[in-house]
Amino acid sequence: MTQHIVELRPGDLLETVLEPVSRMDLIKYSGASGDFNPIHTIDEEAKKAGLPGIIAHGMWTMGNLAKLFTPYYEEGFIQDYQIRFAGMVFLNDIITLQAVVVEESDDEYIDFEVRAVNQHGKPVIKGKIRFKKLKE
Repeated sequence: MTQHIVELRPGDLLETVLEPVSRMDLIKYSGASGDFNPIHTIDEEAKKAGLPGIIAHGMWTMGNLAKLFTPYYEEGFIQDYQIRFAGMVFLNDIITLQAVVVEESDDEYIDFEVRAVNQHGKPVIKGKIRFKKLKE
């Protein structure tokens, strides 16, 4: 891992792998978000909805992408966050979070293409993040 985000250049990668998605993750997120749609926590309800099993909240996956930037919040903040949901996340999926630098301004910002992919390499989220650098 890079010591400082300001050292990153186009093509550099931030990456982390999450623990397998658990039912408890989704129950906790339901409570925290207020989204109690049972397709996220109850197998039978997910199957009634035509799903093979419960699915993670899209916003749970999106929120996890921000973990890539947590070590760098003393250097700046996420100024803009644009994503597109590209697939579903199921119980026990192993999600890899990735951010690749696409543009870097010396003293203003760093633009990233971000994505979350499952254990099969299938993207479940794609998007862009602008990380605003703090002035020293």
